Amino acid sequence: MAASASATLGPLVGAIDQGTSSTRFLVFNAKTAELLSHHQVEIQQKFPKEGWVEQDAKEILQSVHECVERTCEKLKQLNIDITNIKAIGVSNQRETTVVWDKTTGEPLYNAIVWLDLRTQSTVERLLNRIPGKNKSFFKPRTGLPLSTYFSAVKLRWLLDNVEEIKQAVDDGRAMFGTIDSWLIWSLTGGRNGGVHCTDVTNASRTMLFNIHSLEWDPELCQFFDIPVEMLPKVRSSSEIYGLMKISSAVKSGALTGVPISGCLGDQSAALVGQMCFRDGQAKNTYGTGCFLLCNTGPKSVFSEHGLLTTVAYQLGRDKPVYYALEGSVAIAGAVVRWLRDNLGIVKSSQEVEKLAAEVGTSYGCYFVPAFSGLYAPYWEPSARGIICGLTQFTNKNHIAFAALEAVCFQTREILDAMNKDCGIPLSQLQVDGGMTNNKVLMQLQADILCIPVVKPSMPETTALGAAMAAGAAEGVGIWSLDPGDLTAVTCERFEPQINPEESEYRYARWKKAVLKSMGWETSEPHSDGTNK
Repeated sequence: MAASASATLGPLVGAIDQGTSSTRFLVFNAKTAELLSHHQVEIQQKFPKEGWVEQDAKEILQSVHECVERTCEKLKQLNIDITNIKAIGVSNQRETTVVWDKTTGEPLYNAIVWLDLRTQSTVERLLNRIPGKNKSFFKPRTGLPLSTYFSAVKLRWLLDNVEEIKQAVDDGRAMFGTIDSWLIWSLTGGRNGGVHCTDVTNASRTMLFNIHSLEWDPELCQFFDIPVEMLPKVRSSSEIYGLMKISSAVKSGALTGVPISGCLGDQSAALVGQMCFRDGQAKNTYGTGCFLLCNTGPKSVFSEHGLLTTVAYQLGRDKPVYYALEGSVAIAGAVVRWLRDNLGIVKSSQEVEKLAAEVGTSYGCYFVPAFSGLYAPYWEPSARGIICGLTQFTNKNHIAFAALEAVCFQTREILDAMNKDCGIPLSQLQVDGGMTNNKVLMQLQADILCIPVVKPSMPETTALGAAMAAGAAEGVGIWSLDPGDLTAVTCERFEPQINPEESEYRYARWKKAVLKSMGWETSEPHSDGTNK
């Protein structure tokens, strides 16, 4: 790039994309939406006991610093002036729960990740206090069923089980937040005036937020017995929350004073990044889990088929809130990571595609990766992972293929539910996320859905959505979200290549396997350290 590149580029926007398995910082051109540079760091997941999933909140923060630092270095090598970065957006893994001490700035326990199952007994105890033990009792207010997935239950567990947190709450030192809140508070000064806030999309995943009044719900806080003082202030997804501080920004002081002005839970960010601004537009993101969101416009639609109702976005303080129906699958990319880290049958994620391509079939083997129970459309916490249909002929290639097929079958289940709730079947599926680089997976997905799968050539739509929200914020105003100004996206299409009968036969077998995975666990611990 020429030395005068910066002058011709115009304003830039940075995006922090803090996912379950990695952190990224990406920089976009606000006029063309072109990705100029990025850096990625993998995040360690800790599994201290069966079903427990934790991360170190300080490691997450450190990974953000590192990604910002490295991306700025790469931009300098391209002769791009980093002072052109005029705003920063944050997109984050949702529901993951952090409690920290506002006087020291230190987390009081590891972050409890959305996938974590330790709260199953907490859920059962809470269900006993609900009329008819109805999991959906709070759905009209929150859009969510009572489940281990959402933050309120994780926070209840922390308050019940961690002495330091109990003490900090009594002393008025404890702050709660999802990852967005922890990052924004830390990056805007931390204990020296850090801003304690979240946005409507992240708040809508806590189970403490009323998605109609757009406020913390006093009755829900009372039911979960959570002091409202420890909760962050809820803001829109696109406004200036605070400025990056030198003490908290990267070592070089780069980006000090730059506003953090966009904040969206990762799945909402991907919906924005895929430009799904109209009622009925949908996208499916393949990350650690798999998340299908359909924009339902300014009205909340409640599912009859196991989907969640969630806040899609609110792009400005005075702008309307848009809602979405969501189908959430816990394990997608995580199954590939499991094949790599736990079974050791591949050395890299890319190898799974190669193994699957070599056989082109699972040879009657079905893999239900219910490692954290089943999410949508079943909400069955007692399910556990199974691989069935094994014969002496089955080898690691077939298991790799079955793992990819599992991601596609789970998507088919939530798409079927979405089509029933919306009444108008999707004619194609817009996709994004790290796994969409796997061409075998994308072709399989088209075959199993019997509709085309459409993938944008720039797959970083989650970060793009956060950048768009940040750049469009009042007081920044460098990214236009007017439909006429949005850049047309080039896409790759995958058309179905097998006949629908074969697809239906395989899907029916998958459903049979799902039934076999259910009802495996109860929450009474047994002597072997598992629950039976």
